[in-house]
Amino acid sequence: MKKIKLKDKEFGVSIPSEDIQKVIVNLAKKINTDFKDAEIPLFISILNGSFMFTADLLKHIDFNCEITFLKLSSYQGTSSTGNVKELIGINENIKGRKIIVLEDIVDTGITLEQIVNELEKYNPEEIRVSTLLFKPAAYQKNINIDYVGMEIPNDFIIGYGLDYDGLGRNLADIYTLIQK
Repeated sequence: MKKIKLKDKEFGVSIPSEDIQKVIVNLAKKINTDFKDAEIPLFISILNGSFMFTADLLKHIDFNCEITFLKLSSYQGTSSTGNVKELIGINENIKGRKIIVLEDIVDTGITLEQIVNELEKYNPEEIRVSTLLFKPAAYQKNINIDYVGMEIPNDFIIGYGLDYDGLGRNLADIYTLIQK
């Protein structure tokens, strides 16, 4: 198993980049089918973690769309703080529009719930959620997740946009924390 060390933690590859790309192609196919007749939907990518997922997914989207970015934060170290801080908001008019929220990972759902609640205040026609990774064992909310790339255990992971204190986002594979 390929391993890396970031700061004081060791991680091993759990999802190779080839598998990530296959999942993304399948998600894009589903979204393309559902939105093929929609009038210019807006993808909202949640930063920082979703930047790689968003870039790769949009390469496979075959309808006219717009993309914007929203930056929130609820992590510190290896666990969620439970407090979501909005850092950068949306400038586009979303009233009456179809919205697809792009998340790298949904675990507790705290961040996702706040995002959806905030977006609903602007009266979009519809909000759908797509996530590359979903941790059902950690999920505490009732927000519908329309497109799930893959379900994973409730482990701490890095790579492919996900980080440990800012490190590891650039890795092509996804790595799991090795417990000692």
